[in-house]
Amino acid sequence: MPENAVSENAAPGHVMKEEGKFPRGLVIRLFAYLIAGHLFAAFLYLLFEMGARG
Repeated sequence: MPENAVSENAAPGHVMKEEGKFPRGLVIRLFAYLIAGHLFAAFLYLLFEMGARG
């Protein structure tokens, strides 16, 4: 099958331009989860550091 082949469900003449890209919503959600995960990890680190000193 050629690289620029159109799928059976697509309208004639419609070629997928963003074939290798992730959907924008997924990228934003992934970025938000990464930020939230790092903030949570920093909070846990801070709790353990304060607990070790107390």
